Amino acid sequence: MRVFGTLLLAALLMAVLQAGCSRGTNPSAEAAEVELIDLRGGPIDLEMYKGKVVLVNFWATWCAPCRVEIPWLIAFQQKYAGRGFTVLGVAMDEEGREAVAPYVEQERFEVNGRQVAINYPILLGGEAVERQFDGLIGLPTSVLIDREGRRVRRVIGLIDHNRLAEEIEKLLGDRGGSASPAQEQGPGQ
Repeated sequence: MRVFGTLLLAALLMAVLQAGCSRGTNPSAEAAEVELIDLRGGPIDLEMYKGKVVLVNFWATWCAPCRVEIPWLIAFQQKYAGRGFTVLGVAMDEEGREAVAPYVEQERFEVNGRQVAINYPILLGGEAVERQFDGLIGLPTSVLIDREGRRVRRVIGLIDHNRLAEEIEKLLGDRGGSASPAQEQGPGQ
């Protein structure tokens, strides 16, 4: 019976891993059809970011790894915004604006020795947005989109800061946005 339980657990684990991988099997899918809502309730269409490199970061106020990433995302926004890059933070809190708006207004993060606020747009997510991005199996999840609106990388879990910085640099340096589509699961893999 113990062997059966172990085999069943291994099979379930493989199914979960394959399901997570299959959600990103077409990372170059167009992202422009996605419409999100900002903290004021206004619609934001990813089409308006065509021509920019965009990092869509799914996060939540209660997510500890998400809070680890936020200073890195702030630094990316500071460093690359002038070159045609933006981070879009998509908050997946069930409480929506009531939880997210106060968090964004009050929280400060250490970046280069200074306490700073989130400096990139924060949008509200939900099941419809999650489906438009091929589902989420955990937070944080980040999707890197090239200048043509193609999804070129999906990271499930904490981003690998250096690897993602290299990918952003590559996409910003190449106006044609011809990076090869890729997906990774977790840092350093």
